[in-house]
Amino acid sequence: MPGIVNKYFRITQRALSVQSMTSAPAADGYALGVFRHQGAAPGGEFTGLVRGHQVRDVSGFGTVSDLLAYWDDAQRRLDELAESASTGEWTDLAALDVRCPVNPGQILQCGANYRKHVVDIVMAERRAEASTTGHNSGVPEDEVRQWAEDMMDERARTGSPYVFAGLPGALAGPYDDIVLPDRGTNHDWELELAAVIGRPARDLDRGNALDYVAGYTICNDITTRSLVYRPDLKAIGTDWFAAKNAPTFLPTGPFLVPARFAGDPSKMRITLAHNGITRQDESTADMLFDLPAILTYITAVTELSPGDLVLTGSPAGNGAHWGVFLADGDVLAGEITGLGLQRNHCVRKPRVQKQGHKQQERAEERF
Repeated sequence: MPGIVNKYFRITQRALSVQSMTSAPAADGYALGVFRHQGAAPGGEFTGLVRGHQVRDVSGFGTVSDLLAYWDDAQRRLDELAESASTGEWTDLAALDVRCPVNPGQILQCGANYRKHVVDIVMAERRAEASTTGHNSGVPEDEVRQWAEDMMDERARTGSPYVFAGLPGALAGPYDDIVLPDRGTNHDWELELAAVIGRPARDLDRGNALDYVAGYTICNDITTRSLVYRPDLKAIGTDWFAAKNAPTFLPTGPFLVPARFAGDPSKMRITLAHNGITRQDESTADMLFDLPAILTYITAVTELSPGDLVLTGSPAGNGAHWGVFLADGDVLAGEITGLGLQRNHCVRKPRVQKQGHKQQERAEERF
């Protein structure tokens, strides 16, 4: 089956994924997205059905949120449209700007959910003399590592997912600039698999949790490490509101891939390159708590609605581990099996000129 030649998908020999959807029947899959014709003014977005490297405007059925509200019925109609690839008006994907594919009412984020990632963070805090548990350089490295590994093993046996809320105001498109604010330092990447909810969900269990997932997308949960811990509130813990919710700090997309086409969420590979250097490369199999466990935990506390976004955590390989953080001009390229690619330039916070106009320099590509 021919691959897709454009910036949104990489040709791959892996199992069925959107990357290889060009002329296959609808049973082989499609995706949903939000698009804008290049050069069009903001506000000209439309809902699109993606099949191969072609996009069909399906705005007549409403927004992606509207489709998710009646997801079972919507899929049947989308199946019909995808099968009729020779009819209707289709646009070349390369001629479109790809926007954030979802507009969630709630964003729930699962933190500290990859064993090696948490161990790496503990070791990075030791090197930086920033441990909040007393595991700084005065404690032998092997002792700190063993403590961190034992802690995560104990969590896996007896603990539960660690979930907090994010703000929709942090959402950005999969190819938008990431604006690095002046507030805080050590801006870091966290590429994550995200589930998009397709039905009202409350009190789920492991047996039915995945039935409530409409599809999957990619999120990069950018985090300002210096703001994670509040020195004035040491007993309170982490301040995720300040560390993760700056505008553009949650690039999402490129598409919403329906669950039945995306594959097993426990067997996807997450890969991120920073300025051309691979920094994250891990399987979702390394999750401490898998998606059914996360959804079971969340819905025991609150109700999820169609369109809500559930992030499942980031694997090892963040900037804190490498001692490298985001700077003006940097480029991030993220990929998850079957879900496509993100590519974001990092720029400094736009500054207001004396005339009152904002100026934002475009970062140069480094690779």
